[in-house]
Amino acid sequence: MTKTLKIDVFTDVVCPWCLVGSARLDQAIAELPDDVEVVVENHPFYLDANTPPEGVVVADMLREKYGRDPQEMWARVEGEAKKAGIELDLSQQPRMFPTAKVHTITRLAKPLGIQHELANAIAAAYFLEHRQINDDNVLADIAVEFGFDRGDALDAMNDENELAITQELATQASQQGITGVPFFVFGEKYALSGAQPAEVFTRALAQTIDEM
Repeated sequence: MTKTLKIDVFTDVVCPWCLVGSARLDQAIAELPDDVEVVVENHPFYLDANTPPEGVVVADMLREKYGRDPQEMWARVEGEAKKAGIELDLSQQPRMFPTAKVHTITRLAKPLGIQHELANAIAAAYFLEHRQINDDNVLADIAVEFGFDRGDALDAMNDENELAITQELATQASQQGITGVPFFVFGEKYALSGAQPAEVFTRALAQTIDEM
């Protein structure tokens, strides 16, 4: 008998630790037996809700916020990414952008059944291909690859009502006590915060499935 496991994922596309955490989650899911069906639902969260439309220079923001050389912080993330099979060079993507449109198009991908895949693709476009994901046309290009009509995608990401829904969901996530991402909820029972080691994801999945 097939078991269905739901995993709720809270990430932001401009968060490098989210890229690592999602990769580790996907690797753990790939190792599950065939009788376990996994449904991943992505939810909006803003790494920095005050990011201006033109974006910010990440290195400058990190120096101001932490008073440290950003290269030191980047090296840690890049090292963990490499362990997950990702060749990441954070110096190649200098700007962080607002992500309301990204979250909106990702949220609206749920009925298509490709929400998590789309979210991963946008993150890869941003971090690994160094594309400007604040550009409507860039987002639309990616959405079309996952089954969206281009015009519908452009309309959706600029729809004030849809953007307001995304904002409300991001606010609710913060009000529920989620203070950072990535954040994962397994089977609506167990929560995991951060880009934990791969074995932690494996144990979380095993425990949740055992109790189903």
